[in-house]
Amino acid sequence: MKARTSRKTWILTLAALLITAFHLIPFYILLTTAIKRTGDFSSKWSFPDYVNIENFTIAWEQANLGNALVNSIIITSFAAIVLILFGSLAAYALARRTTKLNKYIYILFVGVMVIPPLTALVPLYRMVVNFGLMNTHLVAVLNNVAAFLPLTIFLYAGFIRSTIPKELEEAAKIDGANTLSIFFKIIFPLLKPITATVLIISSVYIWNDYQFAIFFLQDSSVQTLTVVLASFFGQNGSQLNLVAAAALMASLPMVIVFLFLQRFFIEGLAAGSVKG
Repeated sequence: MKARTSRKTWILTLAALLITAFHLIPFYILLTTAIKRTGDFSSKWSFPDYVNIENFTIAWEQANLGNALVNSIIITSFAAIVLILFGSLAAYALARRTTKLNKYIYILFVGVMVIPPLTALVPLYRMVVNFGLMNTHLVAVLNNVAAFLPLTIFLYAGFIRSTIPKELEEAAKIDGANTLSIFFKIIFPLLKPITATVLIISSVYIWNDYQFAIFFLQDSSVQTLTVVLASFFGQNGSQLNLVAAAALMASLPMVIVFLFLQRFFIEGLAAGSVKG
């Protein structure tokens, strides 16, 4: 019995290592390309015996990555804060007040998740133009909040239902606490795992958003990293080392965020989907 368990463990470990290696291959190729000199056409699989740091400096200046990085940070940060705040509040109400109206509202939110966001592009574009929000950070924040709010509510509501006992709230009510005090002082601190999950999922997608950013952020002063990188690639298609360096720098912030929050990610995602 122990031999079978040990063999199964080794097989699963080997499978996990192979899957990990498979997913790391693109990053390895990106890294080897980013540190090569222009004109170096050696195999993408071979690690060069030198490191050309100038690629990163040139890509940073030519692509104007500094301004794009600031725009992406502003949009992603504010959108994530609004999602976490309003998503958790809405989910708490829907999870604890099980009225017929709340059930229908919850079903509506879940149903919206299956609708492709691009289907609303034409009316959304007209509305943005009419309200004078083109080329503003605000339109990007609001658009991303609207796109990810249903998923945020779905994850928070499932987590609250499955992991947080109602007795905590009942005890707080006996002590005279109101609903907002109960939520912010008792419930919200317990939502750390699912908050990390929401933060990672929403931030990665908002950071990498291109389909809406290309339409609503056309001015260079407000363009995000994805739009800038697409333009930079079009202008430097023959210099893949510069493009790879720019792409590597653009991906680092989200990698860092994930590394800090990864221990909460799986726990929150699993618990949040138990009783959706």
